[in-house]
Amino acid sequence: MTFVVTENCIKCKYQDCVEVCPVDCFYEGPNFLVIHPDECIDCALCEPECPANAIFSEDEVPKGQEEFIKLNADLAQVWPNITEKGDAPADAKEWDGVPGKMKYLEK
Repeated sequence: MTFVVTENCIKCKYQDCVEVCPVDCFYEGPNFLVIHPDECIDCALCEPECPANAIFSEDEVPKGQEEFIKLNADLAQVWPNITEKGDAPADAKEWDGVPGKMKYLEK
């Protein structure tokens, strides 16, 4: 199994998860992070670090967000790897918990 970044990360893009990842399996897009499924070792360190509660084990991805399993795998192939925590967007708190953010995903 792997961990998956889901919809609530969009436009929040907190990076606390990146800081604790022992294998540097996070990849960064303009307003979203993804986990490379072939690099994730299922250590679960990232999940509790996410302030937006957007990271789930692949077998626990919330209903209706299963498309993020493939999305993480696909985008990890084209986005750059990120190994250090950066700054979250200035308006991240305003976007935390907003439903229907998929339409804002910038690829």
